[in-house]
Amino acid sequence: MAERRSGAAEGLARFSEWADGHLGLLRNLSAGMAVAGLLVLARSVRMTAKFTSALDIPVEFVEKNVKLRGKLHRVTEKGLEVEHIPISIPFITSIQRKWQSKGLLLVRLAGVELAPSGMAWLQRELKPQQIIWFQLLGREDLALHCLVLVNKGRFLSVCLNEELLRQGLGRAARIEGLHHDSRLYWKLHKRLLRAELKALKKNKGIWKEESYSERIRDRISNNKFVQTLKQFASWLRSSIQR
Repeated sequence: MAERRSGAAEGLARFSEWADGHLGLLRNLSAGMAVAGLLVLARSVRMTAKFTSALDIPVEFVEKNVKLRGKLHRVTEKGLEVEHIPISIPFITSIQRKWQSKGLLLVRLAGVELAPSGMAWLQRELKPQQIIWFQLLGREDLALHCLVLVNKGRFLSVCLNEELLRQGLGRAARIEGLHHDSRLYWKLHKRLLRAELKALKKNKGIWKEESYSERIRDRISNNKFVQTLKQFASWLRSSIQR
């Protein structure tokens, strides 16, 4: 038993000597682990932070086209006013809530030029407090240009950008925030153009053709001879009244 104790003591003494001789290395390892821990914590804090302004969102989030979740508050002419819902992590989230400020993000439908009927459709289809997802494509001042997705059932989600164009409630436009020559730009732009083409083929929304009677009436009213007759009738009435 004494021999075992002496062996353990000798091992401990050797480890102590080695630690003393490599104290700098141990300190560096401890510092490195501490830095790594701080980086992980910082990353967690950024992922769980509640963004109340477009300027709060890190640049790399926009560059990597991160998808965020939010709660819709209202639909306006400027865009969708959305309350960001961050990822929830025990302990970190509870601490952050104590100093989180209030504010709404302005989300715009990227690549879509809305018609007035499109605005009315959004106000009718989207409800306050509805949960939506928005994928960051670009940022312009205080506005975010995004693909906006809403859940339709348990396993189905609809991209509002495409749906508006499929219904003929707007026109495909330049996708702000993405480089015009990037692969992602053309991938998304083709999707939007295909959606617009479907509405055009089916004469939906702004692409709806006038009826035959409406076209005939417009042609008659724009005919020069008819316009001359109207002018003559107007002159004749004014002459009789005198």
